[in-house]
Amino acid sequence: MSSSRQKYLLFFLFALAVIGAVVFRKKDEATAALPPTATATPASTSVPPRVFEIIQVEDGPLKDSIIAAGDYLMRQQLANGELSYQVDFLSGERAYAPSYVRLVGGTGSLFTVCRVSGNSKYCAAGDLALGHYLEFLITDSDGFTGTCLYTEGSCQLSGSALAVDTIYKRWQAAGNFSLNGDDLLNKAVELGHFILSMRNTQGGFYQSFDPHFSGTTDPDYFSAFSQSQSLLSLLEIYEMTGDDFWLEQALEVNAYLVAQPVTEDYWHGHALALLARLDKLTKVDREYAVEIANTIIDGQVRSLDPANTSISTSTKIEALASLAQALYLSGADHKWLDSQIGAFVTFVQARQLPDNNCNWEVSTDMAARYGGGIFSSCEDASIRVDALQHWVNGAAAFLEYRSIIKMK
Repeated sequence: MSSSRQKYLLFFLFALAVIGAVVFRKKDEATAALPPTATATPASTSVPPRVFEIIQVEDGPLKDSIIAAGDYLMRQQLANGELSYQVDFLSGERAYAPSYVRLVGGTGSLFTVCRVSGNSKYCAAGDLALGHYLEFLITDSDGFTGTCLYTEGSCQLSGSALAVDTIYKRWQAAGNFSLNGDDLLNKAVELGHFILSMRNTQGGFYQSFDPHFSGTTDPDYFSAFSQSQSLLSLLEIYEMTGDDFWLEQALEVNAYLVAQPVTEDYWHGHALALLARLDKLTKVDREYAVEIANTIIDGQVRSLDPANTSISTSTKIEALASLAQALYLSGADHKWLDSQIGAFVTFVQARQLPDNNCNWEVSTDMAARYGGGIFSSCEDASIRVDALQHWVNGAAAFLEYRSIIKMK
């Protein structure tokens, strides 16, 4: 081969090598710009690992009463989602210094009405309210753990626990965790992390936290039911996520609570019913449940006095109906609670407008404005949001308890 042809051949081979190197380099650069496909990505929290099984309840006056309470809440709701905190139905005077913790709890009851009635309009109203109150959630990874509900200058333990409870009740009714682009399951988990961060060395909880300037807990702040509300929220996160971590934490908290003196703790009643359904009750748990029930029943005569409030009586229905569920699911005697629950139900129904047991004349206009609302007592004509919340949740728990027995 002539030297001239050799030169051309060598030049041609060199050119091919240069072109190949450039092509492969471009390919490598393009590949590097793509997201890595081999890296595992977390599963979307918008799809729960468990599906909540709705318990159908029987039609009748009690179910109608729950729906009427939902109608009252919707009728009083503002366009921005805000619920009515308190109104005197005789004078029309409203309270404008609300407890946002109670309003968040009231929002959860709208989702309960949605689930019981099967009517999505109550879920839509609940979504409107929840979207409004989610604006009170704050997160500061440098200052504290998780997310908390900030109201009235602090993060109260009850507020974060009730925010979880409301998200749980929405999941029960709607079956998903997506709201206006927010992942509610992620919010519930972050609220749970905040709740756990409030545990103290004795096994209970600090109950108020100031998130400013890196945050401080208030060891002197006390709310009667915030610890049992927190227990319930941990169990609800467990059911929503299926993550055993949350059950383990809940069992620790429950062990602490059942070692405390017994009170009329209706939130602990809720938690024991959920624990019985998701896991099991120990002998100590069952005995404690009976003690809570007896403590409530021992005050029955005083509770049914006309001067007493429908709010406190509704909480007794919540407690006894939940405890009846817990005992039934644990194979323990529960029927002795039925007549007691029925007496409290009759008492509260006599306070739901347009009915009243105070010999008041309720006009057609009053009934149209405030029908379904539950006023406090014959000495106090105010309708407060937590009266509706406790009544809806208690009456629903009672109806579901009866349905569970029939299904078995």
